[in-house]
Amino acid sequence: MENKEPFEQENSIDLSLPVNSAGNPNEAAEDHKPLEEDSVNKEAGPVEVNSTNSDLEHARINEEKGPKRTSRLKKNAKGFASTLAAGVIGSVLTLTILPHTDYMKNLQPQAEEQPVQVQQNSTVAKTVSAKADGTDSIANIVEKVSKAIVGIENYQQQQSVDFFGNTQSSQNVEAGSGSGVIFQKKNGYAYVVTNNHVVEGASKLEVSLYDGTKATATVMGTDALTDLAVLKIDGKNVTATATFGDSSTLRPGDQVYAIGNPLGSELSRTVTQGIVSATNRSISVSTSAGDWETTVIQTDAAINPGNSGGALINPEGLVVGINSMKIAESGVEGLGFAIPSNDVIPIVNKLIKNGKIDRPYLGIGLADLDQIPQVYRGDLPKSVTQGVVVMNIDGNSAAARAGFQPKDIIVSMNGEKIANSSELRKYLYTKVKIGDKIKFGVYRDGKLKTLTVTVSNNRATE
Repeated sequence: MENKEPFEQENSIDLSLPVNSAGNPNEAAEDHKPLEEDSVNKEAGPVEVNSTNSDLEHARINEEKGPKRTSRLKKNAKGFASTLAAGVIGSVLTLTILPHTDYMKNLQPQAEEQPVQVQQNSTVAKTVSAKADGTDSIANIVEKVSKAIVGIENYQQQQSVDFFGNTQSSQNVEAGSGSGVIFQKKNGYAYVVTNNHVVEGASKLEVSLYDGTKATATVMGTDALTDLAVLKIDGKNVTATATFGDSSTLRPGDQVYAIGNPLGSELSRTVTQGIVSATNRSISVSTSAGDWETTVIQTDAAINPGNSGGALINPEGLVVGINSMKIAESGVEGLGFAIPSNDVIPIVNKLIKNGKIDRPYLGIGLADLDQIPQVYRGDLPKSVTQGVVVMNIDGNSAAARAGFQPKDIIVSMNGEKIANSSELRKYLYTKVKIGDKIKFGVYRDGKLKTLTVTVSNNRATE
């Protein structure tokens, strides 16, 4: 038990500062001498700790060792702090000076000289810094195309009646307005494509150009079924024309822009943005030439009254459609339709050349069977629920020569079932050429018979 207390004291470290008395200068001087491991070992060497030593000897040993160990720890801590400070200062100087030398440039020459590229075969994606070209911006493209967009005002003659019921002289009154696209300038004239319903029934048409000037338009040709028309104006103030694109390349989700004059000339050349919602939509429409099923581009770009006949363009500024109609019902939004440019171009060329579209002509008035009350269907079998009823016949037509009679019910053409008048026109105008023969399946007095017609064009007078 007596050896335990000296053993613990020997292994403890005294961190208190040694007191240097004036009467012991040698110890003070000795503290400032560098301590060497050999000197420590020399002083500690002759000391032996045995279990037989007295407490006084242990106290003397600790008294001799304590001050020297404390002095060595102090100097080691001071040396470590000096080394650390020197390292920090050196690092700061290196980081400050090195970027201003050629060392970094020589170390990484490719980092500044090589452009950043995206490698498709690499598993690491790298960004590409692209510079916006002002000439290709959407705003510039829209501005360029807008110069080829015109407003069209439809004036119709209207007779006034005085207080006594007498008819006064007629005058031209604005009946409606729409938009158009200048697509060609040739021989001093400019040609405008628009919708047939924009110009239908007009006694006068006035076209408003981009710079505000107005010109009287001449109708080159119209086609009610496709709802297209071509106008001709003086080209002296026309500075731009639009270019048609390929509508067959459109896909749902493609960006498009509609340009036109919604609600009249006050909002001329309004631009709305949207996407292609669907392509090759079939929409049933009622025209002055009868019911028709037209193929259109569906878009959510806003198309309002007055936009009809305007351009639907892609981000490259090409006209991919002619805005034609929208579904205007309560609770319905974003359902606008445009005639595809690939359908517009052949019709426009024929209208410029011929003034109208020559199509096979039957010469009969039609009504859908499902719109006819049962009492008027005669002896028609109950199994027959779809077809087309002949309402009247042009006496100088191919149908009259083939023996058609009023109340005949057409149920097939060349073996293909016909459900309504829209399907009949679609078959006649897309699958039949002038001069072809068509075998009609017809119910008359409850019996099915076949009538063969050699179709002519709508100019036939014989």
